[in-house]
Amino acid sequence: MDNLLNKIVANPDLHARWLNTLSLMENTGARKISASEDTVNVTYIILKHAAEEHRHAFYLKKQIDKIGEGVCPTYARQFLLAPAQSKYYLNQLDVEVCRYLKKELNLSGIELRFAAYLLVTYAIEVRADELYPVYQEALDNAGSKVNVKSIILEEEGHLEEMINQLKNFSPDWQLHADRAVVIETALFNNWLTGLQKEIGVATA
Repeated sequence: MDNLLNKIVANPDLHARWLNTLSLMENTGARKISASEDTVNVTYIILKHAAEEHRHAFYLKKQIDKIGEGVCPTYARQFLLAPAQSKYYLNQLDVEVCRYLKKELNLSGIELRFAAYLLVTYAIEVRADELYPVYQEALDNAGSKVNVKSIILEEEGHLEEMINQLKNFSPDWQLHADRAVVIETALFNNWLTGLQKEIGVATA
């Protein structure tokens, strides 16, 4: 990731599309959280998390202005990096986690949506806790005006909140969470390969 992110940050066009891609993924995550909500049993934590993910999407979009005004105005393919893999990543994670929960816990309906929200979000927060600090280091090394420090702090809080919710969800929460991480890792590696091919960074 270090080599990849250093190359992205050094190139204004790649960097703008990288920020736009992260914004897309944060926005997708926020919409998935909202879609998983029950019409009645909506907690403070769920509302807070959805709001903060939307804010992250907005914040990342605003950071693009530090690279160039009017750059990457939408989430159209030409304004993203590895657009196919980027859009596939979260959607497929949701599908595969739901498949796992149906098979292992026989869940359906509202229970399935909520359990998928917990596991998918946990796996994404684990990834965010790894990705954003590496990105921030690349920004610091390049002396970039862009920064994601506020997102790093909030993502750390999100992970703690997800663990607390998972503990209430199941005594075997760690087993299920670990499985979600395995699924996410395979999809993340596919996304990473797509980025490397587009940018021309060696995969070794």
